[in-house]
Amino acid sequence: TTRASGAASAQEKSSSPGTRAGPVGGWLGQPRTPPPPPPPPPLPPSSRRSQRAERRRDQPGSERRTAMATRLQFENNSDIGVFSLLTNAYCLVAHGGSENFYAAYESELAEHIPVCKVSVAGTRLAGRLCVGNKNGLLMPHTTTDQELLHVRNSLPDSVVVQRVEEKLNALGNCVACNDYVSLVHPDLDRDTEELLADVLGVEVFRQTVADNVVVGSYIRFTNQGGICHPRTSVEDLDELSSLLQVPLVAGTVNRGSDVVGTGLVANDWCAFCGADTTSPELSVIESVLKLRNAQPSAIVTDMRASLIDSVS
Repeated sequence: TTRASGAASAQEKSSSPGTRAGPVGGWLGQPRTPPPPPPPPPLPPSSRRSQRAERRRDQPGSERRTAMATRLQFENNSDIGVFSLLTNAYCLVAHGGSENFYAAYESELAEHIPVCKVSVAGTRLAGRLCVGNKNGLLMPHTTTDQELLHVRNSLPDSVVVQRVEEKLNALGNCVACNDYVSLVHPDLDRDTEELLADVLGVEVFRQTVADNVVVGSYIRFTNQGGICHPRTSVEDLDELSSLLQVPLVAGTVNRGSDVVGTGLVANDWCAFCGADTTSPELSVIESVLKLRNAQPSAIVTDMRASLIDSVS
């Protein structure tokens, strides 16, 4: 009886106002507050990056930035145009060397165009022995059947690949072209000139650049613009701009090298230059080739004005 009365008095105490309930209860007469939900699990790094990218895209004025020029080298050699060829439809990269050289092209281009490892005439000089654009590719007559077949199988069906019987077999040194116009060595064979017009679909002009006949080594231009030998006169720049119908500037690559055709490869949305290229040189390249969302420099504006005047 004593134990029962003690339990009853304990129950009365617990039911009196202002007293606390047991360890699982709240204040008497108030609903029990549910415990807070557990925190969500942390997002993986890739999801966090994608969310940040979405927020940046949603911000006003956050338009997608265009590609910039990339610096790289081939086995400690900054003359990357000797070992690679880039167009709007494909990219050829020499076999061998560091895997980073091929990976640099693949990371920028693989989603858009094929990047193919090739050899030409048993060498790695793909950029100096071949010339091409989005319509076709010309290779020297020393190219083996196996090499020719590999290139044809690697490139899109719309690209015509053909060998050329030409004594000046370093076609990349003797020809510079975009998708519409080409400049060629003054002594190039007439049959080769016809092949350029037929296979690449370009208009051909026999021309020199700053009195140099190997035009492919001293000028690099796309459908957007171009850069040529630093000692090219203003008159020659005007003439070349009129022929090519794109703005041109005189400049250098690889810390002052005037052989811009071997130190730079580019298409309409991407460019690669030698690792020795300085920031001012890189800025000129990106501006004249229109690779970034920036106003063209004053010299580009002047070249465009002179082009319009000469055409009109």
